[in-house]
Amino acid sequence: MNASKKAKAEKSDVVLVTGVSGGGKSIAMHALEDAGFFCVDNLPPELLPEFLALEKQRGQRRVAIAVDVRSAGSLPHLLPLIKQMRADGVALRSIFLDANTETLMRRFSETRRPHPLRQHPATPVGENASSSGEDEHRALLDAIHLERELLAALRVESTVIDTSQLRPAQLRAWVRDLVVVSGESLTLVFESFAFKHGVPSDADFVFDVRVLPNPYYDRELRPQTGRDEPVAKFLEAQPEVRLMLSQISAFIAQWLPNFSADQRSYLTVAIGCTGGQHRSVYLVETLSKQFAYHGQVLKRHRELDAK
Repeated sequence: MNASKKAKAEKSDVVLVTGVSGGGKSIAMHALEDAGFFCVDNLPPELLPEFLALEKQRGQRRVAIAVDVRSAGSLPHLLPLIKQMRADGVALRSIFLDANTETLMRRFSETRRPHPLRQHPATPVGENASSSGEDEHRALLDAIHLERELLAALRVESTVIDTSQLRPAQLRAWVRDLVVVSGESLTLVFESFAFKHGVPSDADFVFDVRVLPNPYYDRELRPQTGRDEPVAKFLEAQPEVRLMLSQISAFIAQWLPNFSADQRSYLTVAIGCTGGQHRSVYLVETLSKQFAYHGQVLKRHRELDAK
């Protein structure tokens, strides 16, 4: 890490990791621990100010705290505490790990771990196994929906990462990227994705570029990506691509100051094409360069980074 990045990382001295059960909090906390953070899991929100005050006395140690629905009774106190600490000058970044319901259902099925809010219905005598399985499925689904309701307000105040399509290595890298940038001003995130794998739920704006000429149909360009020069040159030569790029760029430039003034901590712009390999990747790479002046810009390639 160079000196400028290290300086920025030191500003994000408190990272709050939260989100839905099964969203990847353990992976995120391990990534932060590897990055030098002192990590605490499931700290009751009421103890957060006292804990941070104690840490301040001990010295300048970066801290990561995981808070989830296991502290459901204390969650209503968490949001006011976050706002108060930020008002008091604490450089606190809240990261919310989310995933779609289908993914969460699959993860709980694979790990066979119970959801913290799940109610296990009793199976009546004589009830067949199929009916029991349906009851278990419904109980888990209800628990996931209830958790989303309990965490809805916290999600709005946090930097959201949709982990539905992410491998553990991707999530670790994305979390590390987030804590490198300062949480004191808006972070602009550009993300490429494939529509066939679903739209990222953490996107604030989604642009569909599937109408643009597709390098996939060129045999020489097909195995390459939007990061490669031949693909970039092919797309740069297309009038439609230049027009789409200029319009997206103008839209973001027009409204970025308003989002910054609204005290937003992040703004995620997702660019999608069919396979997430060529067009969306090229636009994300180009937009990231165009908005480098903003200072805090991250780029992600959901499909490419998964390889």
